[in-house]
Amino acid sequence: MVLYGLKNCETSRRAMKLLGDVTFVDVREDGVPDDVMRAALDRFGDALLNKRSTTWRGLDEAARERPVAELLKEHPALMKRPLIEGDDTLYLGWDAQTRADLGLE
Repeated sequence: MVLYGLKNCETSRRAMKLLGDVTFVDVREDGVPDDVMRAALDRFGDALLNKRSTTWRGLDEAARERPVAELLKEHPALMKRPLIEGDDTLYLGWDAQTRADLGLE
């Protein structure tokens, strides 16, 4: 299982703690592999953007209108976290539904 997040993101840390044996990838330092990002965009679309983030609030309207893939490549911190890849399935966020889908609740 691979968890894509930010090393200073509290939600990513909580997820790693509960998941246990997981490979952590810091999206700011290492990015998300192109094939994983394409699959995530296909599955989650605009939901992949964290529109409550400081980074989002700092963007002007023209920047916000750019394609999601471009925004995430330029500003990895805009990705909603964590993005979890496991058993050929992607999970986004760390809500009750994600935890249940992963068998943690």
